[in-house]
Amino acid sequence: MESMHQSELIAIAAMLVLVIGPLLLGLKGLDRSRRTSGEGPGLAHPWDWKLTITSALLYALAFNLTFIIQELFLVIPKALTPGLLPILFHNNHTWAGENALASLFQGTGALAIFVTGLICALLLKHRPARPSSLRLFLIWMAYNGLLQSLPQVVIGAVEPENDVGMAMNYLHFSAAAKTAAACVALIAIAAAALSLRGAFLGLAEHEGEVGNGRTRTAFMFRGATLPALAAILLIIPFRVPRNWVEVAAVPVVVTVIGVAWMQAGAWAVSDVKASGTFGSKSIAYASGALLILLLVFQLLLRPGVRFY
Repeated sequence: MESMHQSELIAIAAMLVLVIGPLLLGLKGLDRSRRTSGEGPGLAHPWDWKLTITSALLYALAFNLTFIIQELFLVIPKALTPGLLPILFHNNHTWAGENALASLFQGTGALAIFVTGLICALLLKHRPARPSSLRLFLIWMAYNGLLQSLPQVVIGAVEPENDVGMAMNYLHFSAAAKTAAACVALIAIAAAALSLRGAFLGLAEHEGEVGNGRTRTAFMFRGATLPALAAILLIIPFRVPRNWVEVAAVPVVVTVIGVAWMQAGAWAVSDVKASGTFGSKSIAYASGALLILLLVFQLLLRPGVRFY
């Protein structure tokens, strides 16, 4: 009964934070846009497909790099633990042997990518990269580090077989502690996504593209939301073969829960300074990096890399 109550409470909190929250924020922006149609120096600009394509490629690159960082930090602690023989794959890891610490180390992957996301976010804030494509890559790395790790806390609070759930059980988290952790993680998901809005909007090339709420919303769609959704198709080849729920569900969830907040709240960002420039070279470099990573995943990691 207690477990059912806990699951229901977390489900309600998730609905409020991941669905109702961004919906209300977006509706507020729509209403404000209607009431202040003449606000600011926003101007219509041609769609910059170079930004959209580069963003999709870099999102897919960041997603898969973040995923493999997580798997590495699931494998390495096990490799250093007596009695455990781990193997790294392109879309998972496994191990033979037994050691009580294995359950604890199921949480080290999520912790590693959370720290990765924080580092990239701090670099964006204190040492913003001058090349626009590198800045965009750091944004997507920060996004994926945070948005791939935090949902695992929410799932782990209700699913003991989840990686983070196993770590929570090893640490003897009570039902109340799991519920609190899930609620904090849900709030952090929204906060993380909203915190990246300014960096994204700063990638605009012209001030008029982000001059008012309506143009900021439009720029966020073509620079972040649409590319991230399109990138799901680019991510799938990195994850096959595996059951289709695992192949598609993870990138869909990670993408939707974050970009929903960014898209809904784009109108509310003020004092945006446009400083982005994207060219054909950005697309070429991003395409090359993504192709190389795909070859590493499918040719090197897919057969399995033994860490013993």
